[in-house]
Amino acid sequence: MADVIEAGAARRDAPPLAGRTARRGASRRGNAATPYLFLAPYLVLFVGFGLLPILFGLWLSVHQWDLQLPNRPFVGLDNYRVLFDAESADYGDWWASVRATAIFTVFSVPLLVVVPLGLALLLNEKFPGRTFFRAVYFAPYVLGVAVIGLLWRFLLDANLGLVNQLLGAVGLPSDTPWVTDVPWAWVSLIGVTIWWTSGFNAVIYLAGLQDISPELYEAAKVDGANAWDRFRNVTLPGLRPVLLFVLTTTILARPTSSASPS
Repeated sequence: MADVIEAGAARRDAPPLAGRTARRGASRRGNAATPYLFLAPYLVLFVGFGLLPILFGLWLSVHQWDLQLPNRPFVGLDNYRVLFDAESADYGDWWASVRATAIFTVFSVPLLVVVPLGLALLLNEKFPGRTFFRAVYFAPYVLGVAVIGLLWRFLLDANLGLVNQLLGAVGLPSDTPWVTDVPWAWVSLIGVTIWWTSGFNAVIYLAGLQDISPELYEAAKVDGANAWDRFRNVTLPGLRPVLLFVLTTTILARPTSSASPS
């Protein structure tokens, strides 16, 4: 009898069903909005510094933009047409920049896919100081492009640069024009880019390597697979989505230049 009385009292004290349903609905709406609140800082930055500049660039491309003009008249596709007109003043510079971008992409992207993969495989092994070396390889990526440019401009200076001084100390030519003449300017540009950005791709590869089950490697060893067989049949298939991501982002991230190094 006492149990029946307590149950009745609990029902009387419980909030109405409509109130409980309303609170559950509000809780669901609050939970649904939570991911967007976490995304909001990125979305604000993306819209402000990514999407709006792109849209503004598209608007500029269909207008005649000149600081000396009182207005910016609409010209449609004329700005695009002159890029393919051999008689226009912009034709040569445009195709020189396209050629420079193509050369830079063809030579840098394969290295930025392969070199970080090798680093990630090494840094995924267990050895003393592994965390320290992971931080060292990733550290250059957090530096701004202005810092990287100034740093390597001094290091690669043909007369006073540390690189030429070290080469001269070991009996190699010490007057290489790393930043003023081709093909050395290409070597410098691609080499510095690899040094600067490999750490990011290496971290992505490391995350992918952590998702590959150790049991797969153990099973491969039991079957007599050597290191190359394990890499080809376990590591590469396990990293296929990561490889696609790294390749895509690396191609999209290649900066364009207005002219080839000279």
